[in-house]
Amino acid sequence: MKCVKIKGVKEFEVSEINEPENSDKVIVDVKKCGICGSDIHNWVMGTPAGLVMGHEFCGIVTNPGSRKDLKIGDRVTALPISPCDNCEACKTGNPQYCPETWSNALGLSLTSPGALAPKTSIRPDMVLKVPDSISDEEVAMTEPTAVGLHAVNLANIKIGDKVLVIGAGIIGLVSAMFAKKAGASNVVISEANIARAEKAVALKVADKYYDAKDENMLKKVYEDTIKGYDVVIECCGNEPAVTSALMAVKPGGTVVLVGVATGAINIPTVVAVTRELTLKGAIAYTKEEFQTCIDLMANKEIDVLKFVSDTISLEEVQKAYERLTSGNDDAIKILVDPNK
Repeated sequence: MKCVKIKGVKEFEVSEINEPENSDKVIVDVKKCGICGSDIHNWVMGTPAGLVMGHEFCGIVTNPGSRKDLKIGDRVTALPISPCDNCEACKTGNPQYCPETWSNALGLSLTSPGALAPKTSIRPDMVLKVPDSISDEEVAMTEPTAVGLHAVNLANIKIGDKVLVIGAGIIGLVSAMFAKKAGASNVVISEANIARAEKAVALKVADKYYDAKDENMLKKVYEDTIKGYDVVIECCGNEPAVTSALMAVKPGGTVVLVGVATGAINIPTVVAVTRELTLKGAIAYTKEEFQTCIDLMANKEIDVLKFVSDTISLEEVQKAYERLTSGNDDAIKILVDPNK
């Protein structure tokens, strides 16, 4: 069957891959698949060559494998992780930081080809059924939505807090959405791509934005807040963004680091020390948070479709990645339909 693989630095190829074979895994027909920021990291680096990405998806079961509660035709999504189920992290309900959780992750490892293909196979215990009241597009948005929910849960936002979110990609905007839902009185976005920043305000997940390239940004932060924001959620992972997060939060405030740096970065830790900041790393989500996002969508308590900018075919994936990294396009989430 047709698929999209990493060929090299910033280069995909439309290629062929064997269809999943019958085993204990759940086999699905992929209906929609999202492009994730972590996928962009792999594409930019061009590694690993041959990787079939795609870990945000909606699918229809064609073979339930070892899952006795599933049947052919069920609509599903899944946590793409591969936890060991035996370590302390797993036993305390935090498989997201199990040492094994990314080793065979769906669409993130060569051992588990992802959903940039018409079919994929999934570890049975990670599969979740979804109600018919949620569209395929919404289901494919579950994974990034859960990342934002996890970040906001870690931020412990209180009613009336002022929150700054650094980065207006999908994780930043979902985090901003949940910050408002948690009771934040003011949510502001910092973003270098002004088209995206303006879109965040237009979509009403942010009250205003700062131009991250503005050398006077921190001056404006203090003009708006006096001492800084109660909570800063950093969703970029680069050195300037993390530094801005530390500088923009108030003394005694909380910074949640969601963005992933691909290498070591230099940051002014003296700021964290002298202001007694709380720094928290946030990776992925718990299974409960994943299910919560499905429930919130089913109950129409959140709208994630407003973040979907386009739906494309496998042949258009290369151009979509170029668009998402252009720095001047307002696209937030692009979905792939492998059958288009």
